[in-house]
Amino acid sequence: MPGNAFGRAFRFTTWGESHGPAIGCVVDGVPPKIPLAEADLQPWLDRRRPGQSRFTTQRREADQVRILSGTFEGRTTGTPIALTIENLDQRAKDYGDIKDKFRPGHADMTYWSKYGIRDFRGGGRASARETAARVAAGGVARKVLAHLLDGAVTIRGALVQVGPYGIDPARWDWEQVEQNPFWCPDAETVEGWAEFLDEVRKDGSSTGAVVEVVAKGVPAGLGEPVYDKLDADLAKAMMSINAVKGVEIGAGFAAAALSGEDNADEMRMEDGEIAFLSNAAGGILGGISSGQDIVVRFAVKPTSSILTPRRTVDIHGKDTEISTKGRHDPCVGIRAVPVGEAMMAIVLTDHLLRHRGQCGL
Repeated sequence: MPGNAFGRAFRFTTWGESHGPAIGCVVDGVPPKIPLAEADLQPWLDRRRPGQSRFTTQRREADQVRILSGTFEGRTTGTPIALTIENLDQRAKDYGDIKDKFRPGHADMTYWSKYGIRDFRGGGRASARETAARVAAGGVARKVLAHLLDGAVTIRGALVQVGPYGIDPARWDWEQVEQNPFWCPDAETVEGWAEFLDEVRKDGSSTGAVVEVVAKGVPAGLGEPVYDKLDADLAKAMMSINAVKGVEIGAGFAAAALSGEDNADEMRMEDGEIAFLSNAAGGILGGISSGQDIVVRFAVKPTSSILTPRRTVDIHGKDTEISTKGRHDPCVGIRAVPVGEAMMAIVLTDHLLRHRGQCGL
């Protein structure tokens, strides 16, 4: 009912607010005897951490994760794993002038309509700060995947569009992703994005983005037919990320313009195994993984907290204007890349454990 948990066999529940003392999650369903330490999770949080370039919020958070339960002598025990991350750089005073006003495009009005009360400090649970807990849970999921599948699965994300400017897929280079502040796989696009975002930031505005996440080495057979399809759960996982407004798998919406011949991923036998000649399906057929790369893209809307004055109303039902000061991402899609990776890892781990329970490995 409350909607703060995700998954079935591998399940995590997040808690905490943007400007509260801490955020965190409880991860349940992790098999026992898997090596797990805070050092295994911290690198993923470091990738999402704010304040690492001028293109993200300048809020300074160490995002240091602590394991409170669920491990003993460096291995999982099979009991719930509690993870916590302290909030160390809150500035609630930044929101004092707008505490009674609803930010257009933000969840302020809907939270107020649902609960009759809201945490105006950064949006509370609606803040992208919540995603740090997802990344921590995703780190646990990666350990489970690596343990059960001998490290065969690789999950990587990249930013493929900022505002109206997309990359050239022909220049895709995974090695470039870690070499720039945008997680961009196209080196020639980086400079243009930097100039564009500098202008957006200078204008006190924001812009959207598109993130692509690819999972390689996923075995065929993961996913449940009809209502718990692998792509259905992936779509829900990505749509649950703050500010995401659209998700597509494989060719996605472009499939509507394809012919049946072009959309059909033809097959041949190679070295005794089925080999696909294309991947319009994004690695999922009938809701079940095909063994090909699983490809998911999601669109992130512009950050709702902007300096440009916008018309709105307040909690008293009066017309007013709002300009949001403080530290905000000019493009929140940049830091959504490691979040998308985490949600991919969580869904794959959940379905791997479900598949193991029904069909074995």
